[in-house]
Amino acid sequence: MGKIYEGKVVKIMDFGAFVEIIPGVFGMSGKEGMVHISQLDFKRVEKVTDVCQEGDTMRVKVIGIDNQSGKIKLSRKDALER
Repeated sequence: MGKIYEGKVVKIMDFGAFVEIIPGVFGMSGKEGMVHISQLDFKRVEKVTDVCQEGDTMRVKVIGIDNQSGKIKLSRKDALER
């Protein structure tokens, strides 16, 4: 929680972007989390693709980890410098 990563956008959905924060090595998959569209910027974002595209590098902060599923919740806006 609270750690900041430079990650790669690996998938875009209508509701957010999946970002790989720890790359996979030797055939093992890496760790990825999701940045909800509401966590992309301080202002309202209409479409995820207005902010990022697949393959982009994005600075993100871990804001939560679901205890049951282990899914990582990320925020771009919390990692942005004001």
